[in-house]
Amino acid sequence: MLRFDTLIIGSGLAGLSLALKLADHQKVGIVTKKNLLDGASAWAQGGIAAVLSPEDSLEEHIKDTQTAGGGLCDPVTTRFVVERGAAAVNWLIAQGVPFSKDENGGSDYHLTREGGHSHRRIIHAADATGKAVQQTLSEKVLSHPNVTVLEHHIAVDLITGKKIGLSEQSCLGAYVLDSSSGDVRTISADNTVLATGGAGKVYLYTTNPDTATGDGIAMGWRAGCRVSNMEFMQFHPTCLYHPHAKSFLISEAVRGEGGLLKLPDGTRFMPWHDERAELAPRDIVARAIDYEMKKRGIDCVYLDISHQPESFLREHFPTIYTRCLDLGINISKQPIPVVPAMHFTCGGLMTDLTSRTDIKDLYAIGETASTGLHGANRLASNSLLECLVFADAAAKDILGKSTNAARTLPVWDESRVTDADELVVISHNWDELRRFMWDYVGIVRTTKRLQRAQHRIRLLHEEINEYYRNFHVTSDLLELRNLVQTADLVVQSALARHESRGLHFSKDYPLTLSEAKPTILDPAA
Repeated sequence: MLRFDTLIIGSGLAGLSLALKLADHQKVGIVTKKNLLDGASAWAQGGIAAVLSPEDSLEEHIKDTQTAGGGLCDPVTTRFVVERGAAAVNWLIAQGVPFSKDENGGSDYHLTREGGHSHRRIIHAADATGKAVQQTLSEKVLSHPNVTVLEHHIAVDLITGKKIGLSEQSCLGAYVLDSSSGDVRTISADNTVLATGGAGKVYLYTTNPDTATGDGIAMGWRAGCRVSNMEFMQFHPTCLYHPHAKSFLISEAVRGEGGLLKLPDGTRFMPWHDERAELAPRDIVARAIDYEMKKRGIDCVYLDISHQPESFLREHFPTIYTRCLDLGINISKQPIPVVPAMHFTCGGLMTDLTSRTDIKDLYAIGETASTGLHGANRLASNSLLECLVFADAAAKDILGKSTNAARTLPVWDESRVTDADELVVISHNWDELRRFMWDYVGIVRTTKRLQRAQHRIRLLHEEINEYYRNFHVTSDLLELRNLVQTADLVVQSALARHESRGLHFSKDYPLTLSEAKPTILDPAA
Protein backbone atom coordinates (compact mmCIF):
# COMPACT_ATOMS: atom_id res chain seq x y z
CA MET A 1 0.00 0.00 0.00
CA LEU A 2 1.22 3.46 -0.94
CA ARG A 3 0.62 6.32 1.47
CA PHE A 4 0.67 10.10 0.92
CA ASP A 5 -0.37 13.07 2.98
CA THR A 6 -2.30 14.28 -0.05
CA LEU A 7 -3.27 12.26 -3.13
CA ILE A 8 -4.08 14.34 -6.23
CA ILE A 9 -5.95 12.54 -9.01
CA GLY A 10 -5.28 14.51 -12.19
CA SER A 11 -2.34 16.52 -13.51
CA GLY A 12 -3.83 19.63 -15.12
CA LEU A 13 -3.21 23.18 -13.95
CA ALA A 14 -5.33 22.71 -10.82
CA GLY A 15 -3.55 19.52 -9.77
CA LEU A 16 0.01 20.71 -10.47
CA SER A 17 -0.58 24.07 -8.76
CA LEU A 18 -1.88 22.36 -5.66
CA ALA A 19 1.01 19.88 -5.63
CA LEU A 20 3.59 22.69 -5.69
CA LYS A 21 1.82 24.61 -2.93
CA LEU A 22 1.81 21.52 -0.69
CA ALA A 23 5.13 19.90 -1.56
CA ASP A 24 7.36 21.86 0.82
CA HIS A 25 5.24 20.63 3.74
CA GLN A 26 3.85 17.21 2.73
CA LYS A 27 4.35 14.01 0.82
CA VAL A 28 2.24 14.40 -2.31
CA GLY A 29 1.19 11.79 -4.85
CA ILE A 30 -0.10 12.64 -8.34
CA VAL A 31 -2.03 10.05 -10.34
CA THR A 32 -2.35 10.78 -14.06
CA LYS A 33 -3.91 8.58 -16.73
CA LYS A 34 -1.29 9.14 -19.39
CA ASN A 35 1.71 11.46 -19.28
CA LEU A 36 1.94 14.49 -17.03
CA LEU A 37 1.11 16.96 -19.83
CA ASP A 38 -1.75 15.08 -21.50
CA GLY A 39 -4.65 16.90 -19.81
CA ALA A 40 -6.89 19.65 -21.18
CA SER A 41 -4.94 22.47 -19.48
CA ALA A 42 -2.03 22.05 -21.88
CA TRP A 43 -4.45 22.51 -24.80
CA ALA A 44 -5.70 25.92 -23.61
CA GLN A 45 -4.87 28.46 -26.32
CA GLY A 46 -6.27 31.72 -24.94
CA GLY A 47 -5.00 32.74 -21.54
CA ILE A 48 -5.95 33.67 -17.99
CA ALA A 49 -8.46 36.39 -17.18
CA ALA A 50 -7.48 38.74 -14.35
CA VAL A 51 -7.69 42.44 -13.54
CA LEU A 52 -4.11 43.52 -14.28
CA SER A 53 -4.63 46.93 -15.90
CA PRO A 54 -5.45 50.25 -14.18
CA GLU A 55 -8.08 50.78 -16.88
CA ASP A 56 -9.91 47.65 -15.71
CA SER A 57 -11.72 46.97 -12.42
CA LEU A 58 -12.82 44.05 -10.27
CA GLU A 59 -16.43 45.15 -10.62
CA GLU A 60 -16.23 45.01 -14.42
CA HIS A 61 -14.74 41.51 -14.39
CA ILE A 62 -17.43 40.38 -11.95
CA LYS A 63 -20.14 41.92 -14.12
CA ASP A 64 -18.79 40.29 -17.30
CA THR A 65 -18.66 36.89 -15.58
CA GLN A 66 -22.22 37.18 -14.32
CA THR A 67 -23.54 38.35 -17.70
CA ALA A 68 -21.95 35.39 -19.48
CA GLY A 69 -23.26 33.05 -16.78
CA GLY A 70 -26.89 33.82 -17.56
CA GLY A 71 -27.68 35.13 -14.08
CA LEU A 72 -26.67 31.85 -12.43
CA CYS A 73 -23.16 32.68 -11.17
CA ASP A 74 -22.85 32.58 -7.40
CA PRO A 75 -22.05 36.19 -6.41
CA VAL A 76 -19.88 35.28 -3.42
CA THR A 77 -17.81 32.79 -5.41
CA THR A 78 -17.46 35.15 -8.36
CA ARG A 79 -16.09 37.94 -6.19
CA PHE A 80 -13.85 35.48 -4.33
CA VAL A 81 -12.25 34.34 -7.59
CA VAL A 82 -11.95 37.72 -9.31
CA GLU A 83 -10.39 39.38 -6.25
CA ARG A 84 -7.65 36.71 -6.22
CA GLY A 85 -6.94 36.84 -9.95
CA ALA A 86 -3.90 39.15 -9.91
CA ALA A 87 -2.26 37.17 -7.07
CA ALA A 88 -2.79 33.92 -8.98
CA VAL A 89 -1.14 35.33 -12.11
CA ASN A 90 1.75 36.78 -10.10
CA TRP A 91 2.34 33.35 -8.57
CA LEU A 92 2.68 31.88 -12.07
CA ILE A 93 5.07 34.67 -13.08
CA ALA A 94 7.15 33.86 -10.00
CA GLN A 95 7.27 30.21 -11.13
CA GLY A 96 8.80 31.37 -14.42
CA VAL A 97 5.88 31.14 -16.85
CA PRO A 98 6.95 33.07 -20.01
CA PHE A 99 3.92 35.28 -20.61
CA SER A 100 3.98 37.49 -23.70
CA LYS A 101 5.25 41.02 -23.24
CA ASP A 102 3.98 44.18 -24.92
CA GLU A 103 5.25 44.68 -28.45
CA ASN A 104 6.91 47.97 -27.50
CA GLY A 105 9.68 46.04 -25.79
CA GLY A 106 8.83 47.23 -22.29
CA SER A 107 8.43 45.16 -19.15
CA ASP A 108 4.62 45.17 -19.24
CA TYR A 109 2.78 42.04 -20.19
CA HIS A 110 0.53 42.03 -23.23
CA LEU A 111 -3.16 41.77 -22.37
CA THR A 112 -5.65 40.70 -24.98
CA ARG A 113 -9.43 40.81 -25.06
CA GLU A 114 -11.84 37.97 -25.76
CA GLY A 115 -15.56 37.60 -26.29
CA GLY A 116 -17.66 38.71 -23.35
CA HIS A 117 -14.93 40.82 -21.75
CA SER A 118 -15.35 44.58 -21.48
CA HIS A 119 -11.60 45.22 -21.10
CA ARG A 120 -8.23 43.80 -22.08
CA ARG A 121 -7.51 41.42 -19.21
CA ILE A 122 -6.28 38.15 -20.76
CA ILE A 123 -2.63 37.49 -19.97
CA HIS A 124 -1.24 34.86 -22.33
CA ALA A 125 1.83 33.13 -23.74
CA ALA A 126 1.34 33.68 -27.49
CA ASP A 127 -1.49 31.35 -28.55
CA ALA A 128 -0.38 28.40 -26.41
CA THR A 129 -0.81 29.61 -22.82
CA GLY A 130 -1.81 26.27 -21.35
CA LYS A 131 1.19 24.50 -22.79
CA ALA A 132 3.60 27.16 -21.46
CA VAL A 133 2.08 27.06 -17.98
CA GLN A 134 1.97 23.27 -17.80
CA GLN A 135 5.54 22.82 -18.99
CA THR A 136 6.81 25.30 -16.41
CA LEU A 137 4.94 23.73 -13.51
CA SER A 138 5.59 20.12 -14.53
CA GLU A 139 9.35 20.69 -14.48
CA LYS A 140 9.11 21.95 -10.91
CA VAL A 141 6.84 19.08 -9.86
CA LEU A 142 9.10 16.41 -11.35
CA SER A 143 12.16 17.82 -9.61
CA HIS A 144 10.56 18.14 -6.16
CA PRO A 145 11.67 15.40 -3.74
CA ASN A 146 8.31 15.32 -1.93
CA VAL A 147 6.23 14.66 -5.05
CA THR A 148 5.66 11.20 -6.52
CA VAL A 149 4.14 11.12 -10.00
CA LEU A 150 2.36 7.94 -11.09
CA GLU A 151 1.96 8.22 -14.86
CA HIS A 152 -0.20 5.74 -16.79
CA HIS A 153 -2.33 5.15 -13.70
CA ILE A 154 -6.10 5.60 -13.58
CA ALA A 155 -8.22 5.77 -10.45
CA VAL A 156 -10.74 2.95 -10.14
CA ASP A 157 -12.74 4.36 -7.23
CA LEU A 158 -12.41 6.27 -4.00
CA ILE A 159 -12.01 4.40 -0.72
CA THR A 160 -14.47 5.80 1.81
CA GLY A 161 -15.12 4.99 5.44
CA LYS A 162 -18.58 3.75 4.54
CA LYS A 163 -17.15 1.20 2.08
CA ILE A 164 -14.89 -0.38 4.70
CA GLY A 165 -17.42 -0.40 7.54
CA LEU A 166 -16.58 2.78 9.44
CA SER A 167 -19.37 4.91 10.89
CA GLU A 168 -17.80 8.16 9.68
CA GLN A 169 -18.18 8.94 5.98
CA SER A 170 -14.75 10.21 4.96
CA CYS A 171 -12.37 9.64 2.05
CA LEU A 172 -9.34 7.52 2.93
CA GLY A 173 -7.65 7.26 -0.48
CA ALA A 174 -8.28 5.43 -3.74
CA TYR A 175 -7.83 2.22 -5.68
CA VAL A 176 -5.68 2.95 -8.73
CA LEU A 177 -5.04 0.79 -11.80
CA ASP A 178 -1.50 0.63 -13.14
CA SER A 179 -2.32 0.53 -16.85
CA SER A 180 1.09 -0.91 -17.73
CA SER A 181 0.93 -3.96 -15.46
CA GLY A 182 -2.83 -4.34 -14.99
CA ASP A 183 -2.40 -4.34 -11.20
CA VAL A 184 -4.72 -2.35 -8.93
CA ARG A 185 -2.83 -0.48 -6.21
CA THR A 186 -4.23 0.70 -2.88
CA ILE A 187 -3.29 4.28 -2.01
CA SER A 188 -3.97 5.70 1.44
CA ALA A 189 -4.09 9.47 1.97
CA ASP A 190 -5.11 11.99 4.62
CA ASN A 191 -6.55 14.14 1.84
CA THR A 192 -7.72 13.13 -1.63
CA VAL A 193 -8.21 15.72 -4.37
CA LEU A 194 -10.17 15.15 -7.57
CA ALA A 195 -8.65 17.26 -10.35
CA THR A 196 -9.50 15.09 -13.35
CA GLY A 197 -10.97 17.74 -15.66
CA GLY A 198 -14.25 17.61 -17.53
CA ALA A 199 -16.31 15.15 -19.51
CA GLY A 200 -15.98 16.19 -23.16
CA LYS A 201 -15.55 12.61 -24.40
CA VAL A 202 -19.16 11.85 -23.52
CA TYR A 203 -19.94 13.50 -26.87
CA LEU A 204 -19.09 12.35 -30.38
CA TYR A 205 -17.34 15.65 -31.21
CA THR A 206 -15.22 17.46 -28.63
CA THR A 207 -12.23 19.76 -28.40
CA ASN A 208 -11.14 17.91 -25.25
CA PRO A 209 -8.29 15.39 -25.06
CA ASP A 210 -9.02 11.67 -24.77
CA THR A 211 -8.48 11.88 -21.00
CA ALA A 212 -11.66 13.96 -20.43
CA THR A 213 -13.99 11.13 -19.44
CA GLY A 214 -15.67 12.59 -16.34
CA ASP A 215 -13.71 10.35 -13.96
CA GLY A 216 -13.66 12.66 -10.94
CA ILE A 217 -17.32 13.64 -11.26
CA ALA A 218 -18.40 10.00 -11.50
CA MET A 219 -16.18 8.83 -8.62
CA GLY A 220 -17.33 11.69 -6.40
CA TRP A 221 -20.98 10.94 -7.17
CA ARG A 222 -20.52 7.23 -6.37
CA ALA A 223 -18.87 8.20 -3.08
CA GLY A 224 -21.88 10.34 -2.09
CA CYS A 225 -21.11 13.88 -3.36
CA ARG A 226 -23.79 16.12 -4.80
CA VAL A 227 -23.38 17.57 -8.28
CA SER A 228 -24.78 20.78 -9.70
CA ASN A 229 -25.48 22.37 -13.10
CA MET A 230 -24.42 19.36 -15.16
CA GLU A 231 -26.80 20.36 -17.97
CA PHE A 232 -24.53 23.28 -18.92
CA MET A 233 -22.10 21.83 -21.47
CA GLN A 234 -20.31 24.47 -23.55
CA PHE A 235 -19.96 23.86 -27.30
CA HIS A 236 -17.56 25.55 -29.70
CA PRO A 237 -19.21 26.10 -33.13
CA THR A 238 -16.37 25.14 -35.48
CA CYS A 239 -14.22 22.07 -34.97
CA LEU A 240 -12.54 20.45 -37.99
CA TYR A 241 -14.55 17.45 -39.17
CA HIS A 242 -12.04 14.85 -40.33
CA PRO A 243 -11.47 11.19 -39.38
CA HIS A 244 -7.77 11.80 -38.75
CA ALA A 245 -7.96 15.16 -36.97
CA LYS A 246 -8.70 14.85 -33.28
CA SER A 247 -9.98 17.89 -31.45
CA PHE A 248 -8.69 20.55 -33.83
CA LEU A 249 -10.41 23.91 -33.50
CA ILE A 250 -10.97 26.28 -36.39
CA SER A 251 -10.63 29.69 -34.76
CA GLU A 252 -13.55 32.10 -34.66
CA ALA A 253 -11.12 34.57 -36.23
CA VAL A 254 -11.64 32.77 -39.56
CA ARG A 255 -15.24 33.97 -39.53
CA GLY A 256 -14.03 37.36 -38.34
CA GLU A 257 -11.92 37.64 -41.50
CA GLY A 258 -14.82 36.86 -43.81
CA GLY A 259 -15.26 33.09 -43.60
CA LEU A 260 -18.76 31.96 -44.64
CA LEU A 261 -20.67 28.96 -43.32
CA LYS A 262 -22.29 26.91 -46.08
CA LEU A 263 -24.33 23.77 -46.66
CA PRO A 264 -22.86 20.96 -48.82
CA ASP A 265 -24.44 22.51 -51.92
CA GLY A 266 -22.67 25.84 -51.26
CA THR A 267 -25.69 27.72 -49.86
CA ARG A 268 -25.11 30.11 -46.94
CA PHE A 269 -27.43 29.51 -43.99
CA MET A 270 -26.44 31.81 -41.12
CA PRO A 271 -28.48 34.81 -42.43
CA TRP A 272 -31.59 32.62 -41.95
CA HIS A 273 -30.80 32.30 -38.22
CA ASP A 274 -29.45 35.70 -37.13
CA GLU A 275 -29.02 39.12 -38.71
CA ARG A 276 -25.36 39.09 -37.64
CA ALA A 277 -24.89 35.93 -39.74
CA GLU A 278 -21.42 34.35 -39.25
CA LEU A 279 -20.50 37.01 -36.67
CA ALA A 280 -23.30 36.09 -34.27
CA PRO A 281 -22.26 34.92 -30.76
CA ARG A 282 -20.79 31.46 -30.33
CA ASP A 283 -23.89 29.77 -28.89
CA ILE A 284 -26.14 31.08 -31.69
CA VAL A 285 -23.77 29.89 -34.43
CA ALA A 286 -23.43 26.49 -32.76
CA ARG A 287 -27.22 26.09 -32.51
CA ALA A 288 -27.68 27.12 -36.15
CA ILE A 289 -25.14 24.55 -37.37
CA ASP A 290 -26.71 21.89 -35.17
CA TYR A 291 -30.17 22.73 -36.55
CA GLU A 292 -29.08 22.45 -40.18
CA MET A 293 -27.23 19.17 -39.58
CA LYS A 294 -30.21 17.56 -37.84
CA LYS A 295 -32.78 18.92 -40.31
CA ARG A 296 -30.90 17.70 -43.36
CA GLY A 297 -29.23 14.58 -41.92
CA ILE A 298 -25.75 15.80 -42.90
CA ASP A 299 -22.49 15.02 -41.10
CA CYS A 300 -21.04 18.53 -41.20
CA VAL A 301 -21.25 22.00 -42.71
CA TYR A 302 -18.48 23.95 -44.45
CA LEU A 303 -16.53 27.08 -43.53
CA ASP A 304 -15.35 28.78 -46.70
CA ILE A 305 -12.62 31.41 -46.71
CA SER A 306 -11.22 30.50 -50.13
CA HIS A 307 -12.08 33.96 -51.47
CA GLN A 308 -9.12 35.33 -49.50
CA PRO A 309 -5.67 35.22 -51.14
CA GLU A 310 -3.35 32.37 -50.19
CA SER A 311 -0.77 34.88 -48.90
CA PHE A 312 -3.39 36.38 -46.55
CA LEU A 313 -4.36 32.96 -45.18
CA ARG A 314 -0.74 31.91 -44.63
CA GLU A 315 -0.04 35.13 -42.74
CA HIS A 316 -3.17 35.25 -40.59
CA PHE A 317 -3.84 31.53 -40.02
CA PRO A 318 -0.52 29.69 -40.40
CA THR A 319 -1.41 26.88 -38.00
CA ILE A 320 -4.86 26.27 -39.48
CA TYR A 321 -3.53 26.53 -43.04
CA THR A 322 -0.73 24.03 -42.39
CA ARG A 323 -2.85 21.59 -40.38
CA CYS A 324 -5.59 21.51 -43.02
CA LEU A 325 -3.04 21.13 -45.83
CA ASP A 326 -1.50 18.16 -44.01
CA LEU A 327 -4.96 16.57 -44.14
CA GLY A 328 -5.42 17.27 -47.85
CA ILE A 329 -7.52 20.44 -47.47
CA ASN A 330 -6.18 23.55 -49.20
CA ILE A 331 -8.24 26.28 -47.52
CA SER A 332 -7.30 28.80 -50.25
CA LYS A 333 -9.23 26.61 -52.71
CA GLN A 334 -11.56 24.41 -50.63
CA PRO A 335 -14.04 24.97 -47.78
CA ILE A 336 -13.25 23.46 -44.39
CA PRO A 337 -15.65 20.75 -43.10
CA VAL A 338 -16.68 21.74 -39.56
CA VAL A 339 -19.00 20.63 -36.76
CA PRO A 340 -19.73 22.10 -33.33
CA ALA A 341 -17.80 20.35 -30.59
CA MET A 342 -18.25 19.98 -26.86
CA HIS A 343 -15.72 22.28 -25.19
CA PHE A 344 -16.17 22.71 -21.40
CA THR A 345 -18.11 21.16 -18.51
CA CYS A 346 -19.56 24.06 -16.49
CA GLY A 347 -21.09 21.87 -13.75
CA GLY A 348 -19.53 19.23 -11.53
CA LEU A 349 -19.07 18.20 -7.91
CA MET A 350 -20.36 20.84 -5.51
CA THR A 351 -17.60 22.52 -3.53
CA ASP A 352 -17.27 25.40 -1.07
CA LEU A 353 -14.73 28.24 -1.02
CA THR A 354 -12.08 25.88 0.43
CA SER A 355 -12.67 23.33 -2.39
CA ARG A 356 -14.20 20.82 0.03
CA THR A 357 -16.87 18.43 -1.27
CA ASP A 358 -19.67 16.80 0.76
CA ILE A 359 -17.28 14.00 1.83
CA LYS A 360 -14.79 14.66 4.63
CA ASP A 361 -11.16 14.87 3.43
CA LEU A 362 -12.25 14.86 -0.24
CA TYR A 363 -11.65 17.96 -2.37
CA ALA A 364 -12.44 18.82 -5.99
CA ILE A 365 -10.74 21.52 -8.08
CA GLY A 366 -10.70 22.67 -11.70
CA GLU A 367 -13.25 21.54 -14.27
CA THR A 368 -14.27 18.61 -12.03
CA ALA A 369 -15.78 21.02 -9.52
CA SER A 370 -18.88 23.16 -9.60
CA THR A 371 -17.79 26.20 -7.62
CA GLY A 372 -20.58 28.53 -8.74
CA LEU A 373 -18.25 30.69 -10.85
CA HIS A 374 -19.46 29.75 -14.34
CA GLY A 375 -23.22 29.63 -13.84
CA ALA A 376 -25.02 28.74 -17.06
CA ASN A 377 -22.10 29.58 -19.37
CA ARG A 378 -18.38 30.08 -18.78
CA LEU A 379 -16.76 33.42 -19.62
CA ALA A 380 -13.67 32.97 -21.81
CA SER A 381 -10.37 32.45 -19.92
CA ASN A 382 -12.01 32.16 -16.51
CA SER A 383 -11.30 28.42 -16.44
CA LEU A 384 -7.54 28.57 -15.81
CA LEU A 385 -8.16 31.35 -13.30
CA GLU A 386 -10.59 29.09 -11.42
CA CYS A 387 -7.97 26.30 -11.35
CA LEU A 388 -5.38 28.58 -9.75
CA VAL A 389 -7.62 30.24 -7.18
CA PHE A 390 -9.20 27.05 -5.87
CA ALA A 391 -5.93 25.12 -5.88
CA ASP A 392 -4.61 27.83 -3.57
CA ALA A 393 -7.76 27.67 -1.42
CA ALA A 394 -7.49 23.90 -1.11
CA ALA A 395 -3.79 24.11 -0.21
CA LYS A 396 -4.46 26.55 2.62
CA ASP A 397 -7.27 24.39 3.97
CA ILE A 398 -5.25 21.17 3.78
CA LEU A 399 -2.18 22.70 5.46
CA GLY A 400 -4.36 24.02 8.27
CA LYS A 401 -5.64 20.57 9.21
CA SER A 402 -4.18 18.05 11.62
CA THR A 403 -2.98 14.76 10.16
CA ASN A 404 -5.01 11.58 10.48
CA ALA A 405 -3.86 8.34 12.07
CA ALA A 406 -2.49 5.92 9.48
CA ARG A 407 -4.96 3.20 8.45
CA THR A 408 -4.41 -0.13 6.79
CA LEU A 409 -6.86 -0.29 3.92
CA PRO A 410 -8.18 -3.47 2.29
CA VAL A 411 -6.46 -4.49 -0.93
CA TRP A 412 -8.37 -4.68 -4.19
CA ASP A 413 -10.30 -7.98 -4.38
CA GLU A 414 -10.00 -9.76 -7.74
CA SER A 415 -10.79 -13.25 -6.43
CA ARG A 416 -14.15 -13.52 -8.24
CA VAL A 417 -13.36 -11.98 -11.64
CA THR A 418 -11.85 -13.31 -14.87
CA ASP A 419 -10.33 -11.87 -18.03
CA ALA A 420 -12.91 -10.37 -20.38
CA ASP A 421 -13.95 -12.69 -23.19
CA GLU A 422 -15.17 -10.00 -25.60
CA LEU A 423 -13.69 -6.49 -25.63
CA VAL A 424 -16.03 -5.47 -28.47
CA VAL A 425 -18.71 -4.81 -25.83
CA ILE A 426 -16.70 -1.88 -24.52
CA SER A 427 -15.91 -0.34 -27.90
CA HIS A 428 -19.50 -0.76 -29.11
CA ASN A 429 -21.01 0.80 -25.98
CA TRP A 430 -18.50 3.66 -26.05
CA ASP A 431 -19.46 4.50 -29.63
CA GLU A 432 -23.20 4.15 -28.99
CA LEU A 433 -23.09 6.43 -25.93
CA ARG A 434 -21.22 9.23 -27.66
CA ARG A 435 -23.48 9.13 -30.71
CA PHE A 436 -26.81 9.26 -28.89
CA MET A 437 -25.52 11.91 -26.48
CA TRP A 438 -24.62 14.01 -29.53
CA ASP A 439 -27.98 13.40 -31.19
CA TYR A 440 -30.25 13.70 -28.14
CA VAL A 441 -28.42 15.75 -25.49
CA GLY A 442 -26.54 18.23 -27.64
CA ILE A 443 -26.81 21.92 -28.32
CA VAL A 444 -30.60 21.95 -28.83
CA ARG A 445 -32.69 19.67 -26.64
CA THR A 446 -36.26 18.43 -26.34
CA THR A 447 -37.84 16.46 -23.54
CA LYS A 448 -38.49 13.53 -25.88
CA ARG A 449 -34.82 13.42 -26.98
CA LEU A 450 -33.65 13.56 -23.37
CA GLN A 451 -36.00 10.73 -22.38
CA ARG A 452 -34.71 8.60 -25.26
CA ALA A 453 -31.15 9.18 -24.08
CA GLN A 454 -32.08 8.36 -20.49
CA HIS A 455 -33.62 5.05 -21.54
CA ARG A 456 -30.48 4.03 -23.45
CA ILE A 457 -28.20 5.16 -20.63
CA ARG A 458 -30.04 2.91 -18.16
CA LEU A 459 -29.56 -0.10 -20.44
CA LEU A 460 -25.85 0.69 -20.86
CA HIS A 461 -25.50 1.22 -17.10
CA GLU A 462 -26.78 -2.28 -16.38
CA GLU A 463 -24.61 -3.88 -19.04
CA ILE A 464 -21.43 -2.07 -17.98
CA ASN A 465 -21.95 -2.69 -14.27
CA GLU A 466 -22.40 -6.40 -14.95
CA TYR A 467 -19.19 -6.33 -17.00
CA TYR A 468 -17.40 -4.45 -14.18
CA ARG A 469 -18.47 -7.03 -11.58
CA ASN A 470 -17.34 -10.06 -13.59
CA PHE A 471 -14.12 -9.09 -15.35
CA HIS A 472 -10.72 -7.58 -14.57
CA VAL A 473 -10.80 -3.81 -14.85
CA THR A 474 -9.07 -2.06 -17.73
CA SER A 475 -8.57 1.62 -18.52
CA ASP A 476 -11.18 1.46 -21.28
CA LEU A 477 -13.75 -0.15 -19.01
CA LEU A 478 -13.17 2.38 -16.22
CA GLU A 479 -13.49 5.33 -18.60
CA LEU A 480 -16.66 3.93 -20.14
CA ARG A 481 -18.16 3.32 -16.69
CA ASN A 482 -17.43 6.92 -15.72
CA LEU A 483 -18.71 8.33 -19.01
CA VAL A 484 -22.05 6.54 -18.67
CA GLN A 485 -22.43 7.79 -15.10
CA THR A 486 -21.58 11.35 -16.14
CA ALA A 487 -23.96 11.17 -19.11
CA ASP A 488 -26.73 10.11 -16.76
CA LEU A 489 -26.07 13.16 -14.56
CA VAL A 490 -26.16 15.48 -17.59
CA VAL A 491 -29.51 14.07 -18.73
CA GLN A 492 -31.04 14.12 -15.24
CA SER A 493 -30.02 17.75 -14.85
CA ALA A 494 -31.31 18.74 -18.29
CA LEU A 495 -34.68 17.10 -17.64
CA ALA A 496 -34.95 18.97 -14.34
CA ARG A 497 -34.49 22.43 -15.92
CA HIS A 498 -37.80 23.64 -17.35
CA GLU A 499 -36.46 26.73 -19.11
CA SER A 500 -33.79 27.78 -21.60
CA ARG A 501 -30.82 29.47 -19.95
CA GLY A 502 -27.24 29.91 -21.07
CA LEU A 503 -25.95 26.71 -22.63
CA HIS A 504 -29.15 24.76 -21.99
CA PHE A 505 -31.62 25.38 -24.83
CA SER A 506 -34.89 23.42 -24.79
CA LYS A 507 -37.43 23.64 -27.60
CA ASP A 508 -40.11 22.58 -25.09
CA TYR A 509 -39.18 25.36 -22.64
CA PRO A 510 -37.83 28.22 -24.81
CA LEU A 511 -38.39 30.98 -22.23
CA THR A 512 -36.06 31.97 -19.37
CA LEU A 513 -37.56 31.97 -15.89
CA SER A 514 -37.40 35.14 -13.80
CA GLU A 515 -35.47 33.42 -10.98
CA ALA A 516 -32.16 31.65 -11.66
CA LYS A 517 -31.69 28.50 -9.60
CA PRO A 518 -28.92 25.88 -9.77
CA THR A 519 -29.79 22.29 -10.60
CA ILE A 520 -28.62 20.08 -7.72
CA LEU A 521 -28.61 16.28 -7.78
CA ASP A 522 -28.06 14.31 -4.56
CA PRO A 523 -27.05 10.61 -4.69
CA ALA A 524 -28.70 10.13 -1.30
CA ALA A 525 -32.08 11.33 -2.58
